[in-house]
Amino acid sequence: MATIKDVAKEAGVSVSTVSRVINNSGYVGAETKLKVHKAMSKLNFRPSGVARGLVSKTTKTIGLLIPDVSNPFYADVARGIEDSAIQNGFATILCNFEWKIDREKMYLEKLRQMWVDGIILSGSRSKLEDLIDLIGDVPFVVIDRRDNPIGGAVWMDNETGGKVATDHLLDIGCKKLVHLSGPSLSPSAIGRKKGFIRAIEEAKLRGLDIVGDVYQGDYRYEGGYNLGIKLLSSDNKPDGIFAANDIMAIGVIQAAQTLGISIPNDLAVIGYDNIAMGEYIYPKLSTIDQPAYIMGRTSFQMLSDIIASEKREHREIEFVPKLIVRQSTQG
Repeated sequence: MATIKDVAKEAGVSVSTVSRVINNSGYVGAETKLKVHKAMSKLNFRPSGVARGLVSKTTKTIGLLIPDVSNPFYADVARGIEDSAIQNGFATILCNFEWKIDREKMYLEKLRQMWVDGIILSGSRSKLEDLIDLIGDVPFVVIDRRDNPIGGAVWMDNETGGKVATDHLLDIGCKKLVHLSGPSLSPSAIGRKKGFIRAIEEAKLRGLDIVGDVYQGDYRYEGGYNLGIKLLSSDNKPDGIFAANDIMAIGVIQAAQTLGISIPNDLAVIGYDNIAMGEYIYPKLSTIDQPAYIMGRTSFQMLSDIIASEKREHREIEFVPKLIVRQSTQG
């Protein structure tokens, strides 16, 4: 593989002259530029993007970490980020950390070593101080959490969203409610669980005779299906289930159909995220809308602004949860 020294020798110029041509920095005569380009072509030399970035102080790349590439919500977030990045001349390096903190940390270290211009992190379960230590002075934006005092945050009030979902089940007459929570360290899952608990507590204070239980979920279809089979096979079946995301809710609906339980006549189910799949299944899934694609585009624009300004300060954009009522809670 040809090196910059090989190009300089072939063109009969210095290494620094080749470097100036590659990085378009400093004056180089037209004839000399032509010699260098001919030498590069002859040797099939391709300059390193990272090396060029060290000179220009930008690599025009960003790192994107998501916890589950198979989850349609995170796929839509990634698509929004990548579309916006491409429109602005950036390439995106996608890292799928599978909800594993050690894997998340490994990717952050690698991205920092690759001199990316910025990092967007969605669904992180790491402590803020650990993130700041790993990311260093690289501009970064977090999605679905707001505790980022030196960078950007694009988030939704998940506690309010969880309460809205639970209040809907209460409003249609559910008395035995269950919440299938997300991963225990996920800030979004913690918020949605808090919203469920708050709604149950407030309903009891109003004198309603209800039961509200929480079961640990995992944001995956299999987790929703298995918990659905367990809960709906018991003698004390719930009549309303709020799953912390749509994928688990769809698993619950499949479990109910497997057991011959009618939705919404015997069981009401509501999810969270408003992924497209929720409209394609039967019955159509009621949910809390979280505009993944728009959140992705917004997060890139925020990161781009931070990179351009070079200011390490808190920036925040909040999205408001919206109830979407469909057949799974309303026949």
